[in-house]
Amino acid sequence: MKLYNSLTRSVVPFEPWTPGEVSMYTCGPTVYNYAHIGNLRTYIHEDVLEKTLEFLGYTVHRVMNITDVGHLESDADEGEDKMLLSARKERKTVWEVAQYYTDAFFEDCGKLNIRKPEVLAKATDYIEDYIEFIRGLEEKGYTYFANGNVYFDISKFEDYTRLSKMDLDTLKIAHREDVDEDAHKKNPQDFVLWFTKSKFGKQAMKWDSPWGVGYPGWHIECSVIALKTLGERLDIHCGGVDHIPIHHTNEIAQTESYTGKKWTKYWWHSEFLIDHTGKMSKSSGEFLTVSLLESKGFDPLSYRYYVLNSHYRKQLAFSFESLEMAERAFEKLKGKTAPFTSIPTEGVELSKKGSDLLEAFKGHLADDLNTPNAMTVLYDVLKSEIKDEEKAVLLDKMDQVLSLGLLDAVEKSNTGVSEDEAAYIEEMITMRSTAKKEKNWAVADAIRYELKEKGVELIDTPEGTTWKK
Repeated sequence: MKLYNSLTRSVVPFEPWTPGEVSMYTCGPTVYNYAHIGNLRTYIHEDVLEKTLEFLGYTVHRVMNITDVGHLESDADEGEDKMLLSARKERKTVWEVAQYYTDAFFEDCGKLNIRKPEVLAKATDYIEDYIEFIRGLEEKGYTYFANGNVYFDISKFEDYTRLSKMDLDTLKIAHREDVDEDAHKKNPQDFVLWFTKSKFGKQAMKWDSPWGVGYPGWHIECSVIALKTLGERLDIHCGGVDHIPIHHTNEIAQTESYTGKKWTKYWWHSEFLIDHTGKMSKSSGEFLTVSLLESKGFDPLSYRYYVLNSHYRKQLAFSFESLEMAERAFEKLKGKTAPFTSIPTEGVELSKKGSDLLEAFKGHLADDLNTPNAMTVLYDVLKSEIKDEEKAVLLDKMDQVLSLGLLDAVEKSNTGVSEDEAAYIEEMITMRSTAKKEKNWAVADAIRYELKEKGVELIDTPEGTTWKK
């Protein structure tokens, strides 16, 4: 396995701390709103990374945090609390908001065949651990107390910008134009470990601490949760590229200051989903969610297919026209794989050609998770001259990673269709097939039109015609 390591800016051999075992931490959602499809692109690629590692024989221990305590509008500890803003808008408590959007997030993940991580950790469950962590940093001399808040002093940590490779003099603090910089910081990039005071005094989530009643800074949760669940040495830390300059940079500083050890071996980041305006976010343009895609008639798995045909380290430009093209290609793929859904595969041995195809698939995934090339091998399987039983085996193995539901596509597409209706549709397909053989195109077209009027789409493939409601 080779992966691009954001720390070294190069593709390097993957060698976990413990051979055969992988500890993997993924920055999870801040549950104040629905996840937009730009967020979900990163989660899809992380899902493929986890499944690829398992496919290659590793045992993966994956943890994801749920940020259910207020995350400010800016990564630089500035702006209002997103959780509180959402609670006010929806006239709910912050706890109700957190639970509602946590459930919504995993509902979206289910629609996209994104597997739940082995461990899901709510930020609010680790308050005492944050306090212990901050006291440890305090004892080591990495903190200072000002205006009621505990800050991490970045000047005490050597090579603070080694992940971002940005000079401190030019490092932009990610805040909005209407957000004032914190005047109590010794250095502009210092960050808050524990708040007891801010210019927004109505913070709903507060806890007792040695520094007063308050709440943790945002960056601390990932460090502490990772240490508590995966130990002091982490193999892979995942997130979006927007986490690099501030969030992940601060995680490294505070974690390695606390433990005195090198922490994460591989920093893995997914690039942005963009539209014509640039980076896609909740605050710009039409708020694109899985539910919105469904309301426009798209299958969520068509979006997963769309994402897998791009490399995770390349920006992906989104438009509904391109998604529509991807969905048509995905429907054709499901039509081609449909004949293999009922073929028994138990005891089937792969020929040399079949084994070569499987190794090619593995090779592309092992080459920095090259999903576009891996998808090409999937199509090569369908075009190959190997036995159908082998094709069924290979499709099943490959879809364990791709998770497009290829071998259950027909079943999913036709959910809710009665036996009589299904029999009628199959009878019409047979009549249409006969008409086409007889070159009676008018009858064939009339049958397709009649079924379309009944909400049934026909999918013609070299192996025959399938359908979906």
